[in-house]
Amino acid sequence: MTAKSEHDFKTGDHVVYPAHGVGVVQGVETTEIAGSALELYVIAFDHEKMTLRVPTRKAKGHGLRALAADTVVSQALTTLKGRARIKRTMWSRRAQEYEAKINSGDLISIAEVVRDLHRSESQPEQSYSERQLYESALDRMAREVAAIERIDRDAAVGLLHQSLRKAA
Repeated sequence: MTAKSEHDFKTGDHVVYPAHGVGVVQGVETTEIAGSALELYVIAFDHEKMTLRVPTRKAKGHGLRALAADTVVSQALTTLKGRARIKRTMWSRRAQEYEAKINSGDLISIAEVVRDLHRSESQPEQSYSERQLYESALDRMAREVAAIERIDRDAAVGLLHQSLRKAA
């Protein structure tokens, strides 16, 4: 049995897992798999009512990261204020690109999706799939901003809408 190794994250830390967004480390557990001990981060995602176990040694490789730094958050908020960049490609291709950006876990990429799919009151309605992707990106971004700023999700959504309004 090896000595307990140093971990990147500790119990109670907010972390971001690319495919699921913000979760909270519940602890580290050791499980035996195929005869060898494996240390796992136990991460709870309350908004998805899900618990994920990620091997501590492979956590970084799977994209598990700490909450974004203040500089990244302000860059993301600045991104929201920029002009929407809509490519002239087929919707199915753009939708795949948006989905990939959302699941990258990168706050600035997610901000680009929010910016590009945001519609002000004066603009035409979105299609159902556009709306779904927009809501997904907005929720993912809001949850991270909420955890960083220590506010609730709704207050974070308000903050993001404020940045989006300044752009209009």
